[in-house]
Amino acid sequence: MSDTMIVDVSLDWEAACDVQQGFMHFAVPAEGISYSARCRQLRALGGDCYDFIPLAHHRLAFAIGDASGKSLPAALMIANVQSSLRTAALFAGEYPGAVLGAVNRQLHTASLADRFATLFYGVYDPSTRLLRYASAGHCRLMVLRHDGSLTWLDGTGFPLGLFTESIYEENTLRLCPGDMVIAYTDGVIEATNPLGVGRRWP
Repeated sequence: MSDTMIVDVSLDWEAACDVQQGFMHFAVPAEGISYSARCRQLRALGGDCYDFIPLAHHRLAFAIGDASGKSLPAALMIANVQSSLRTAALFAGEYPGAVLGAVNRQLHTASLADRFATLFYGVYDPSTRLLRYASAGHCRLMVLRHDGSLTWLDGTGFPLGLFTESIYEENTLRLCPGDMVIAYTDGVIEATNPLGVGRRWP
């Protein structure tokens, strides 16, 4: 005779949301730069994230990511991304391409074949005002220049988790006092008004 056991597992969504928000860090104030961020998930739990990571020599790393899918599956994937990101930053934090490569390998090993995530990772050095960055298929960041002009930061590689050995090339951009770097996920560019009409982004 076989026994049957039924386990009732209920997820405390409020606690899960608190845990997810706790993954999103603000580092200590950085020299020569001010920053802020906000993440508002459409379904309480979701696949968007941001992070700020202090590095040696007063450098500041920042990241923004978006996992495929919605709700709990996306939240679990982006938690994996953030955990891998923090680990990679301990060893190669000043090298965006190496960081994204390490996160990609971890995600490819641990995720399902139809799952992926986008991620932008940048390192700002206030002593040189140089931004070094790499992107794994993330939305193009915009830089609003102090003179009112706009610069777009293009992606440099495939989304995370698609291929085992993706290569992420690094780009650099010199910033000036008064420049603003604006990062976002596709929830911004896909937003619509009450009539279901959105605006066209570049």
